[in-house]
Amino acid sequence: MLEDKIKPQLQDESINDSLIKGTRSLEDIYQRSSVVVCKPEGYEEAQQNPEWQKAMQEEISMIEKNCTWELIDKPSNKNIIYVKWVFRTKLNANSTINIHKAGLVVKGYTQIYSIDYSDTFSLVEKMDTSRLLFVVAAYKNRKVYQLDVKSAFLNGILQEEIYIEQSTGFVI
Repeated sequence: MLEDKIKPQLQDESINDSLIKGTRSLEDIYQRSSVVVCKPEGYEEAQQNPEWQKAMQEEISMIEKNCTWELIDKPSNKNIIYVKWVFRTKLNANSTINIHKAGLVVKGYTQIYSIDYSDTFSLVEKMDTSRLLFVVAAYKNRKVYQLDVKSAFLNGILQEEIYIEQSTGFVI
């Protein structure tokens, strides 16, 4: 009933439905946008999928390889920083799955300034820096390569001792 009222309005000849040059119709966009990537909400869901299990194991292996921490008994007088798993699916240009990535990240909001830490630092790349790099490379006729780092660690020397919990599923 409602559709019968709407159809005559849509067929009004005074409305110009031609697309602006360089644009696509919504119907075309919806037909091409059929990629759905599901990622797990947490460890419990990820452990049921072999691809995510492999991604988590690779992350733990890199942490162990880089000697990121040493396992000790939990101190009673120190704050413990909790961790969680973060999951990401990288896609190829044709929207097929390239790799499943799992990252173990700390929940830093449990720390107290001047007790657990005194300074913070986050390495962030600015787009202006990348643009300058590309301009210089183009000007000097140099090749620019893309590199996908499997696991990146900042090698900063901490003055404080920090204690984190063991990750779910990898408790020794």
